[in-house]
Amino acid sequence: MKKAKLDTYEQDMLEAFDQDKMTSVITSTDQLQKYRTAAHDTFIKDRRVNIRLSTPDLMDIQEKAAEEGLPYQTLIASILHKYVSGKLVERPSRRLTAQSTRTG
Repeated sequence: MKKAKLDTYEQDMLEAFDQDKMTSVITSTDQLQKYRTAAHDTFIKDRRVNIRLSTPDLMDIQEKAAEEGLPYQTLIASILHKYVSGKLVERPSRRLTAQSTRTG
């Protein structure tokens, strides 16, 4: 599996963490417990779903996942989570953009 590509900010953060230059901003055990519970609840995966996808769509998803350095099932789960939480931003598809420039 490929490693995730980090931008400059992310690389700086990782280096600071590795060098123990980061300090916690959490001020109380209640606040820490709140964040731990939220993180735990966000990442619980207790249900299985089977779906059928077209071969080209699955291949595109697998390619995108490889570019991001994560398993394709994780990418699909992330996309679905962003959609249901209203955080998915719609952009034109590469295929649709390429088709419209060829025909126009």
